[in-house]
Amino acid sequence: MRYLMALLSAAGLIWIAEAGPAAARDYRYCLQSRAMGIPGDCSFRTRAACMAAASGRMATCAVNPRVAFGRHHRRGRAHSGQ
Repeated sequence: MRYLMALLSAAGLIWIAEAGPAAARDYRYCLQSRAMGIPGDCSFRTRAACMAAASGRMATCAVNPRVAFGRHHRRGRAHSGQ
């Protein structure tokens, strides 16, 4: 019985250690205000959802700079090998 408890405890500790923090996601639109700064809260997939969250909060929505300028650039041309 002690062996089983030790095994389950070790498995639980390994599982917790490997879990790590939740993955942050950068969606296309960011809610921005003076309090939040730039880029702000980038958890909105659509502009309509962002604008609904901004309503009445003295906030605005903008395209996420990480999405707009970061990930979509190619690093050179593809070569055909011929």
